[in-house]
Amino acid sequence: MKYWVTYPLVAHPYDPAFVSKDAIVRFAQTAEKAGFDGIGFTDHPAPTDRWLKSGGHDALDPFAALSFIAAVTDTIRLIPNIVVLPYRNPFIVAKAVATIDALSGGRFTLSTAVGYMKAEYKALGVDYDSRNDLFDEAIGVLKGIWSTDDYRFEGSTFTALGQTANPKPVHVPIWVGGNGARARQRVADFGDGWNPFPAPATLAATAKTEPLETAEDLGRLLDDLWQKVDVAGRDRSSIDVSFMTHAGGAPCTASFDAAAHLEGLAELAELGVTWNGTGVPGDSLAHALETLEQYGAEVINAG
Repeated sequence: MKYWVTYPLVAHPYDPAFVSKDAIVRFAQTAEKAGFDGIGFTDHPAPTDRWLKSGGHDALDPFAALSFIAAVTDTIRLIPNIVVLPYRNPFIVAKAVATIDALSGGRFTLSTAVGYMKAEYKALGVDYDSRNDLFDEAIGVLKGIWSTDDYRFEGSTFTALGQTANPKPVHVPIWVGGNGARARQRVADFGDGWNPFPAPATLAATAKTEPLETAEDLGRLLDDLWQKVDVAGRDRSSIDVSFMTHAGGAPCTASFDAAAHLEGLAELAELGVTWNGTGVPGDSLAHALETLEQYGAEVINAG
């Protein structure tokens, strides 16, 4: 099992302490020292004020933040959680990813999905109803421009007449986010990993995706994923699966039961989960750093 953590900019209004050089450097280096294998940043370039005030959260630009992280760490993987691929021209995404991957020594993993926030799509001038077609188109462009000189492609809103972009990454793993059948089919077709998210029924309805709360839910969806992988003729062991467990309670609390948490992780591993996503509190930087250290000692390095 590998471990990754998303930067705890998880509320609105945000705590200014987390939007500083000191905070990002200390958080990233503490996570790396504690044994975390990856770090993520969310992607919300233009959320609505209504969403922010009804439970949403502020965000840093994931490409800018992860490039910063790359400069102050040595081993931790850089994993946006997640990039909404249709928001951007795919050539811009390809250049940003290839640049960070090169400067970090090949540490970038592109975790991406179609997203679900209509108002954010509208603010960015992107057709929400075309999001699935735009996503698939973008994946084709990424793979093409990362491997081909004089690349030609007739897109829905752009035309590549013979583009060459360097540097070309050796291999950037692509994780597909989302809980639905279409996301799982994409994983089977081309993905290096599946990154679903915990979704109680209410959230699932809002995000227009499948509910996913328990290990039993995950097991059912994984059965479907592996069937699709087999039909596609791919090796199951080549595909990562990221999820999280609530077993043992929240790591940031005094009642956290590390033994129960490890049992929950073992259950996930039996289902095929290879990456465990962990959240840490965003109430203060000190508390976030303390939780990283605690989790490293009691879970990651417990064996």
